[in-house]
Amino acid sequence: GLEAGYTQLASGLAASLDEGTWISTGYLVAEIVVIPLTGYLGNVFGIRRYLIVNAILFVCFSMLCGTATNLTEMILYRVGQGFTGGVMIPTALTIVSVKLPPDRRAMGMALFGITATLGPALGPTIGGWITDNLGWPYIFYINFIPGCLLVAMIWYGMDPEPMKLGRLKEGDWIGIACMAIGLGSLEVVLEEGERKDWFGSPTIVDLAVVAAIFIPLFIAIELWRKRPFIDLRLLHDRTLAASCFIGLALGLALYGSIYTIPVYLGQIQGYDATQIGIVVMWIGLPQLLVFPFVPLLMKFIDARLLLAFGLAVFAASNFMNIHMTHDTAEPQLRLSMLVRAAGQPFVITIISQMATASVAAKDAAGASSLFNVMRNLGGSMGIALLQTFTTWQEHFHFDVISQRLTEDNPLLQERLGQMAQQFQGDAPSPGDAMSMALAQIQILVRREAYVMAYSDCFYIMGAAMVLALIAVCFLRKTSGRHAAAG
Repeated sequence: GLEAGYTQLASGLAASLDEGTWISTGYLVAEIVVIPLTGYLGNVFGIRRYLIVNAILFVCFSMLCGTATNLTEMILYRVGQGFTGGVMIPTALTIVSVKLPPDRRAMGMALFGITATLGPALGPTIGGWITDNLGWPYIFYINFIPGCLLVAMIWYGMDPEPMKLGRLKEGDWIGIACMAIGLGSLEVVLEEGERKDWFGSPTIVDLAVVAAIFIPLFIAIELWRKRPFIDLRLLHDRTLAASCFIGLALGLALYGSIYTIPVYLGQIQGYDATQIGIVVMWIGLPQLLVFPFVPLLMKFIDARLLLAFGLAVFAASNFMNIHMTHDTAEPQLRLSMLVRAAGQPFVITIISQMATASVAAKDAAGASSLFNVMRNLGGSMGIALLQTFTTWQEHFHFDVISQRLTEDNPLLQERLGQMAQQFQGDAPSPGDAMSMALAQIQILVRREAYVMAYSDCFYIMGAAMVLALIAVCFLRKTSGRHAAAG
């Protein structure tokens, strides 16, 4: 729900919107750095102990975020949130893949999928309401009760494991450092590139060079070491490799649509945070009716077919929005969001399970980390791509429309005359009224160009789902019952 109160949050910290972007970027950089480490650190400290400590720290950092008085404090606390919150998702997948009995893993993945869906669906609505009625600090304070419940549930539901501190001496610290520097730099480039004019900014250029050096170095080190902290050799398994590619495309479409729809509604339709949240709920809440059927169907139908169905429906929901007009609002978007809600549970539940189903239990944590890194990178790259693509396409469509609005266009002249008459009461002269009419025409043309650009974004997301659909062919065939058992 942070995005819903983003403007108020930046204003409350006396920061510009451009400076305030580091509130999100700091969290994402820390999160993408810690995700690959979760398997290794969970093994060293024990999953139960590791989760409890990080859950407590996450709650503490959330409370500190609510007390921040300036931008520096907020970014520091958000980085702490990212380092501790980033542990949750890959560890949850590992627990479902390893700790649950085989006959319950499909249902575990379905429940995990529900939580992964409800967050983005309810977050903007709850965040918008909290910001409008209580103030932005309560966006962070709301984490206190769920965080305490999480700690209690982990304490009660998981068995303690012995620590293996000796593995710290054997740690691949050079590889970890290269990974942190490389992925951290790449994340900043992706998140800040559009706002800083990409390679027109020396900072972006420097960070891109750093990422280009340290990421290949990290890959080389991990492939060379006998005991790497994250085993990239697992990608030799074609099912895991295909799952990671699908995760990359899923991240692009999943996070991309969560970015595109609110921005479109805010910019073109003038929706406020609460209204946007209500619209986004049409994606999340209907999925609660679909998720329970996924494990049941997996007992009788090849998981690959169900995954292909989900990807095809997800793609179709995006293609339904490629011909939007400036009148497209919540009523017109509702059907496409319901279609997406029908397909997304099949994708999230099945691909999250298949990413770890084909590897040995001892490698499940590494496979889960790889999959989640790819999905998060897909989300970051997707949002960065769509931000840039929207700007490019808006310029393109604006130029195309402008070229057709020539002086000898009778419809344009008629429209200008009508608008100039409307402005005559506010303009000191007929010439000024005509200038006001031309400025209004320019605003309308730019609005139409943006609508077309957002339509093109949905085309890109649909195409990503089609590519993911092709990757399903590389997944190993499993019978329905084996798929449901993981």
